[in-house]
Amino acid sequence: MLIYTLVLIGILILAYFLFVNFNPSFGGDVSDERKQQYASSKQFGEGIFKNTEDVPKDPSFSELLTMTRKFFFSSVENGRPGQNLSVEKIDSTSIADYTSQTRLIWFGHSSFLLQINSKNILIDPMLGDVPAPHPWLGGSRFNKELPIAIEKLPKIDAVLISHDHYDHLDYESIQKLKDKVGKFYVPLGVGVHLESWNVPKDAIMEMDWWQDTYFDDLQFVCTPAQHFSGRKFNNRQSTLWSSWVILSESERIFFSGDSGYSPHFKEIGNIYGPFDFAMLECGQYNKMWPDIHMFPEETAQAGLDVKAKTIMPIHWGAFKLALHSWTDPIERVSKKARELQIHMISPKIGEPIILGNLNNESEHWWEQPNNP
Repeated sequence: MLIYTLVLIGILILAYFLFVNFNPSFGGDVSDERKQQYASSKQFGEGIFKNTEDVPKDPSFSELLTMTRKFFFSSVENGRPGQNLSVEKIDSTSIADYTSQTRLIWFGHSSFLLQINSKNILIDPMLGDVPAPHPWLGGSRFNKELPIAIEKLPKIDAVLISHDHYDHLDYESIQKLKDKVGKFYVPLGVGVHLESWNVPKDAIMEMDWWQDTYFDDLQFVCTPAQHFSGRKFNNRQSTLWSSWVILSESERIFFSGDSGYSPHFKEIGNIYGPFDFAMLECGQYNKMWPDIHMFPEETAQAGLDVKAKTIMPIHWGAFKLALHSWTDPIERVSKKARELQIHMISPKIGEPIILGNLNNESEHWWEQPNNP
């Protein structure tokens, strides 16, 4: 029996090794030379990136087994919509020819198309069906169709990426996008994945927290988040994670990326706020990992912290990555936003978000019969 067990373990290790090394979706690895370059970052030490607070704690083996068992074997009532979510469609001509007020198109989860100052900017463009290195390893998207297919997108001037997890950085999406993108802006280390997927080095700019750069008449600031990184077992924390500030001459936009609640929101708000619009993580939370994802009530509070005039909850409405119902995030954050008297919108996937017209409350589309 012991021999059979050891043989089985050996086969599993070999299978994992082959899978990781021959599947390009895992991305690249940070070399020792690059680690030396990152040594000047305040977030880098002992060969990995770290949060300002001492989180997340590495779970014990028993805790890891408990989380795995609960995630894969727990039944979650209303964990997915009863049918595919409908989306509002948008055609490529209306995007390519758009020169009016700043607007965003939500693709679900944390993916956006931002059209500002006659530029097309994608934010965390996970436009694939399954947030995993293989379709068998994850659940599919709640909506079969996207507002627009990747192939029909016009030229993309810039892409902002918050971190390297599969629900934010997708191999298939990058493969379809890379030849139409002018520049990728990413946190330190994330460029290794793009380079392994044949994105030219001169099309990638890696940035540290609080570093800023200008893209024509726009300013991008790589700002803190409280999260973690890694695309396989042996490269956790090898790349940095971030939020993003986008500034034009007349507008201020904040994108939280993935983050637990921490003082960095107030710090960002004090330096770059008030924001006209803030896209804030709200989904995939659990008491087993409270430091790396916000609970909905914390999302609303973070909106106050960054001094946002209007907030939009994101990181929900597309994938089941936690043990709450699919509508729990939006129901709870809506209630808390009302209590805190902060203006919140919750547009349907694909519905245009016009920054100059955010005064009206969005309909509760997730409660409608065609979106149960």
